Amino acid sequence: MRMITEYCALKQYTFIHRTMPTAPKKAKRRAGGGEGSSNVFSMFEQSQIQEYKEAFTIIDQNRDGIISKDDLRDVLASMGQLNVKNEELEAMIKEASGPINFTVFLTMFGEKLKGADPEDVIVSAFKVLDPEGTGAIKKEFLEELLSTQCDRFSAEEMKNLWAAFPPDVAGNVDYKNICYVITHGEEKEE
Repeated sequence: MRMITEYCALKQYTFIHRTMPTAPKKAKRRAGGGEGSSNVFSMFEQSQIQEYKEAFTIIDQNRDGIISKDDLRDVLASMGQLNVKNEELEAMIKEASGPINFTVFLTMFGEKLKGADPEDVIVSAFKVLDPEGTGAIKKEFLEELLSTQCDRFSAEEMKNLWAAFPPDVAGNVDYKNICYVITHGEEKEE
């Protein structure tokens, strides 16, 4: 059972990695260099920002630019969840450090997507696929899993994966490097 759980966690992280911007380090440089994550918009591609803006607009039922407890209650009711407790709504609102405008909303998603779990948790998920503990997985094996199980990778996504993480001459993929990039957004300097 643990192997299935860890395999599903691996699939979740590959999905997150696929939906994150492909070059966060470069995006930060474009956005102003050393400011780090002060510009949340640099964390996402323009198409992702537009999708989040559409979601924000749907949730902001009264169109005042702030997501409130009443907005959440209304949007949940429109989706059929009529008996949401006040405490649950308050807990959702308290996830933000202040009023939830679009920038805060986007920041909350960025924090949820980037490095959702520590690197060692993701490495553990990959280790299930590496019983010898070599730190690498055969490209063919990983490709078969990612293209035939759960949230399947397309041929283009596989091509992008191998461009970002090319296997060595023996066909091995360094999964520890993949884990590092998922949690830190850039390759290790060796």
